[in-house]
Amino acid sequence: MKRASMRAANRCGGLRAATRTCLAATIAVALAATTLAFTAPAAFAAPEDGGEVNVYSYRQPELIEPLFARFTEKTGIDVNVVFSGKGLIERIKQLGPAAQADLLLTVDIGNLSRAVEEGIAEPVTTETLEAAVPSEYRAEDGSWWGLTRRARVVYASKERVDQDSITYEELADPKWEGRICIRSGQHVYNVALVASMIAHHGEEKTKEWLEGVKANLARKPAGNDRLQVKGVYAGECDIAIGNTYYMGVMLTNDEEPEQKEWANSVDILFPNSGARGTHVNLSGAVVVKDAPHKENAIKLLEFLASEEGQEVYAEMNHEYPVREGVAWSQLVESWGDFEADELPLQEIAKYRERASELIDEVNFDEGPSS
Repeated sequence: MKRASMRAANRCGGLRAATRTCLAATIAVALAATTLAFTAPAAFAAPEDGGEVNVYSYRQPELIEPLFARFTEKTGIDVNVVFSGKGLIERIKQLGPAAQADLLLTVDIGNLSRAVEEGIAEPVTTETLEAAVPSEYRAEDGSWWGLTRRARVVYASKERVDQDSITYEELADPKWEGRICIRSGQHVYNVALVASMIAHHGEEKTKEWLEGVKANLARKPAGNDRLQVKGVYAGECDIAIGNTYYMGVMLTNDEEPEQKEWANSVDILFPNSGARGTHVNLSGAVVVKDAPHKENAIKLLEFLASEEGQEVYAEMNHEYPVREGVAWSQLVESWGDFEADELPLQEIAKYRERASELIDEVNFDEGPSS
């Protein structure tokens, strides 16, 4: 495995990030081995000139390769990428400098915080980054940086829900009994939402709220955010909780046009937008400790936070820029404006562990009849 992985990576060594399908495929094989032991070698054949940056990414290739291609065009710096849906933080921690990781891209404040807690993040601060990323969307010490936002919203049936506003607190109202679909409470998106409820209301009231939401579920939590919208479309529930990002994914999914039908069956309601604000989460990045190309990692991070980088994010990924003044995409704009919760995500992240415990204490994932 060790020799095969390195040989395959070397064959891809001269390609740039946007065309490195060979690298992505062979790294997937190497990453599979990390579920057993983190002994696989680093997957990068680094040239001596230093004109590259090595990225470990939880984000899907199609979402970020256009950004990497644009960065390479502007700077001449090649972007080598390892893509995986899981295990990257553990891999970097276990391999240490041998991982040759420069930058970690991930979603959710929980994963950003965990990268810091696991000791793989190197705090960095530049005037460019500080000017681009508002303080509520970055760590105080620069150990992580937010790059895009996604709101945790309610998808409401156009046929069966006759209201144009809602609050998170209202989801526990008995009027929604048997009418709510949601993915696992332990998914990082929902843990972050519950953590925000603790931050605003305290543990006792949040536990009561969780019990109320659980009682209102139409079925046991399962599937991803898109399948919750499908549940509304199919009449299994009347409202669902999900991220705005997935609405964009569904509405532009030409390969699975049925998802467009799901999306068109619902309206987006931004909870608490007229009060304390809608909960938002982040995609973001950390510069990795012992990064072999730290300077290039910072350059890439600055580009991703730049006006140009944020515009590409907004147009292609259906996400909200963190940088102020960057226009939303036309599709995202069509969903309407909202007020975001101003509570810093670093503050919300403090309650992640307790949020996860409360979700288990009420047996949330067992569904309404448990």
